[in-house]
Amino acid sequence: MISAVMPTYARADIAFEHGEGAYLFSTTGEKYLDFTSGIAVTALGHCHPHLVETLICQGRKLWHTSNLFQIPEQTRLAERLVANSFADTVFFGNSGAEAGELAIKIARKYQHETGHPERYRIIGCNGAFHGRTLATLAAAGNEKYLKGYDPVVEGFDHVAFDNLNELRAKIGPETAGILVEPVQGEGGVRPASAEFLKGLREAADEFGLVLIFDEVQSGMGRTGKLWAHEWAGVTPDVMMSAKGLGGGFPVGALLATEKVASVMGPGAHGSTFGGNALAMAVGNAVLDVMLAPGFLESVDLKAKALRTRLETVASAHPKVLSGVRGAGMLQGLQCKVPNTELVERLRRHKLLAVTAGDNVVRLAPPLIIGQSEIDQACAALDAACRSWAS
Repeated sequence: MISAVMPTYARADIAFEHGEGAYLFSTTGEKYLDFTSGIAVTALGHCHPHLVETLICQGRKLWHTSNLFQIPEQTRLAERLVANSFADTVFFGNSGAEAGELAIKIARKYQHETGHPERYRIIGCNGAFHGRTLATLAAAGNEKYLKGYDPVVEGFDHVAFDNLNELRAKIGPETAGILVEPVQGEGGVRPASAEFLKGLREAADEFGLVLIFDEVQSGMGRTGKLWAHEWAGVTPDVMMSAKGLGGGFPVGALLATEKVASVMGPGAHGSTFGGNALAMAVGNAVLDVMLAPGFLESVDLKAKALRTRLETVASAHPKVLSGVRGAGMLQGLQCKVPNTELVERLRRHKLLAVTAGDNVVRLAPPLIIGQSEIDQACAALDAACRSWAS
């Protein structure tokens, strides 16, 4: 008999009762160090005091009115995101997948409205992940997630990640845009090179394409800057954001330049829940913390310390780990053993991690961790790796 909750997840046999900072406490009273952050979502840890207080205060005043009316907190959050990004305007939804759908729509509509209706195809990269809707699954092209959902949504081409020559060769008369994650998360925690991202910008300008960056997982301070693409000194035309933007509350956003977004007038897109007062208050609370002086600099310093420690552990266990890759507080352990088994053994040592593609274990700790949490995580990793020798 099917369970009351549709069985679409292979869940671990553990449930959590409450969380505090970087820690989760199970219903059986066990304490775990959380290096999943709900898959890079609870970027400020669990029950951050400022987020909790903001949510309570807003919840007592107003939750939802719909976008039929002005929403002051939405305007404020949009203005702050614009002031701290390349963008001129923002659309709010509820998830990264929704942001991806709108990114695809904008790329096509921009080409249509500027005299190129034949341009509708989007070039993406192998190993990508952009969401679970039919269009975002097609944009990623991963057969694992597409199986059983034929026909696949038309209009997407795929090339090797971080291969500029292959991408340029794929550009044709029907190409409308390019969609790339600056750091692939689900695909194995693979950062794109600065040269690749710069080359994408040059190609988009040369051929009149819309450049879309998916920063759902790599954005919101995850790499030590608010947006991962900042490290390369390039800017997209459109960018997807979610996950850490709400700190655990469902918030998605699509950031865009005026050049491409000017084709989106009233009725061109919409969302019932997106940008409501409750979500926007929490989003602003997240920015209060992340934009505070020194916060992102501290994330960068701690991320470098974490990376150094992880590399030391990996070097000590060459039969278990072949290396470390990633960016900032999004790190991947390349495994020589099944990544699922390493995640299970880490859990026995009270460290929570998550798998990724290419047999990688993904670590995405809250950005508020300190040296003690780094020490604890690396000790757990070392112990888990040593268990293979016993």
